[in-house]
Amino acid sequence: MTEILSHEFFSILLFVLLAFFLLAGYPVALTLAGTAIIVGTIGYLADLFPVVLLNVFPNRIFGLVTNETLIAVPLFIFMGVMLEKSGIAISLLENMTKMWGKIRGGLVYSILIVGVLMAASTGIVGATVVTMGILSLPLMLKWNYNKRISAGVICASGTLGQIIPPSIVLVLLADIFQGANEQASQITGDLAPTPVSSVDLFAGAILPGILLVIMYTFWIFFCSVFKPNNFPVKNYSKERTSFKNLFFTILPPILLIILVLGSILFGIATPTESASLGALGSLLIAINRGITMKILKSVCKETLKINSMVFFILFGASLFSLVFRGFGGDLMVEDFLTDIPGAKINSLIIVMFTIFILGFFLDFFQIVFVIVPIVGPSLISMGYDPVWLAIMFAINLQTSFLTPPFGFALFYLRGVAPKEIKTSDIYYGVIPYIFIQILTLVVLFKFPEIVTWLPNKL
Repeated sequence: MTEILSHEFFSILLFVLLAFFLLAGYPVALTLAGTAIIVGTIGYLADLFPVVLLNVFPNRIFGLVTNETLIAVPLFIFMGVMLEKSGIAISLLENMTKMWGKIRGGLVYSILIVGVLMAASTGIVGATVVTMGILSLPLMLKWNYNKRISAGVICASGTLGQIIPPSIVLVLLADIFQGANEQASQITGDLAPTPVSSVDLFAGAILPGILLVIMYTFWIFFCSVFKPNNFPVKNYSKERTSFKNLFFTILPPILLIILVLGSILFGIATPTESASLGALGSLLIAINRGITMKILKSVCKETLKINSMVFFILFGASLFSLVFRGFGGDLMVEDFLTDIPGAKINSLIIVMFTIFILGFFLDFFQIVFVIVPIVGPSLISMGYDPVWLAIMFAINLQTSFLTPPFGFALFYLRGVAPKEIKTSDIYYGVIPYIFIQILTLVVLFKFPEIVTWLPNKL
């Protein structure tokens, strides 16, 4: 029995139990913390886990709640929820549709443009997918658009908020990769590692985000040329909106994007300060649109709910990673990655493939908080740029919203889609966009300067 029980056994047992309880439907945060406590206790009884290590956990919690970078998370969440509740997405989509009605596939392009604007101003996947699903999907069916194309573009454009800054995922990845970079510096003996900040990740994500949108656009254009029957033309002459109406609908979110991103990228404000400007700006936009006290209460309640979920998972993941390291799991992962033939490239491929597969079953929060801190230090110590690596992970994680059976964008759309849309239509509809995201990863691997050029310039 003692031969079976080893540090490696308990390291693997952690993930086996985690997968079991998650698939059984238990809450993520409680599963992370509970699994760590159960396995840590058994390891302590087997004299294989130094329980004194848990004395560090309160300091970790205190460090998380006082982390200035993470304060930006609830502010960005408030900004996104406020813009979603204020109905700005509805106005954008209605005016875009009327403006582009005569163009083949105009409604699809409108959804993509609104998705980009909402991604850059809210960054909340669920709100964007649900809003566009409620508003545009019935209209697309009425105009006889292909069901799979309709479902696919709504899900794909709704997930752009994960890579286009300011993104909550990028804020969280910046904090995690800063810790991973410090651990990697201990491995390599670098006493003064270059810090990783939200500013670096925001700057690094801009060009890949644009590249992804361009690829989506080319795919839509390609389909509209070779299968025009799937993209009917609608004459909106009686209801055609004026350019003036469209301009003043787009102007508020554009100004908000410039205020938030511009102040960060040009060093005028920190991400946290910029997030507070964004929260204030979203409130002013909502007031201008006639927000009521009922809506304000709803926004605050939703912000509290999402923020509590994020930090609760973060606390559970912190305990999980602490116990994992107590069993020497981080060293086991490091040895495994470095012992692979052609270690640098093959290790990256294995990690990226693993994250992609996990995206079928886990959401991005679980992967960010559990997997990234474990594999990040080893990959950075091999020579990969931490900013480039973080963006690669972010785009890979974006696919977790689209991959069945547990892709959240698929769930969101299924919840609001008309009965005519089958679940299989949604699943088949997102497949081309999953391949486009994988192609984007290949392009960024081949040309890493797409990510690193702007952060280096700034």
